Amino acid sequence: MEKSALKSVIMNEFDYLKLAGILSFFASAMHLAIIFGGAEWYRFFGAGEVMATMAEQGLLRPTLITLCISLILAIWGIYAWSAAGMLPEFPFLRPAIYLITFVYLTRGGLGLLLPFVSDHPQIAQNSTGFWVCSSLICLAFGLVHLKGVMDKWYL
Repeated sequence: MEKSALKSVIMNEFDYLKLAGILSFFASAMHLAIIFGGAEWYRFFGAGEVMATMAEQGLLRPTLITLCISLILAIWGIYAWSAAGMLPEFPFLRPAIYLITFVYLTRGGLGLLLPFVSDHPQIAQNSTGFWVCSSLICLAFGLVHLKGVMDKWYL
C-alpha cells in the first residue's frame, strides 16, 4: 500500500493547515476590530494602558502597530492555506510554516512563564490574566500548525 493511501486509511482527512489559516485570519480580523473599537477595546484585549491612552489621544502609533500585527497574521494565514494546497505554493513555504509554528509555540510557552518570573515593564503592563489567556490561544494556534506540519510532511 502506498504511503499516501495508508495515511488516508489511518488518519482523519481533516486538514489542520486549513484550520491554522482560519485561526490566523481570525486573529488578524480581531486586531482590525480593536483598531475600530478604540481605546476601550485596546484595554479589554490587553494591549496595555499605554496603547489605550495613545488611542484615546488620537495618536497614530497604536493603529500602525496593530495594523502591522494584523498584516503579519494575515500573511501567516495565507502561508497556512498555501501549505494546505488551497493557494499556489508560496516562496520558502516549508521554512515559513516552520517559523510561524515556532513563533506561535514560543509566544505561547514564554507568555505562560514570563509574567511569573519577570517584572520588566513590557511584561508588567499587562495583567497575568492577559498573559495566560493570550498565551493559551497562541499555544493552541501553534499546536494546530504543528499538527498540520506533521500531517503534511512527516506522517
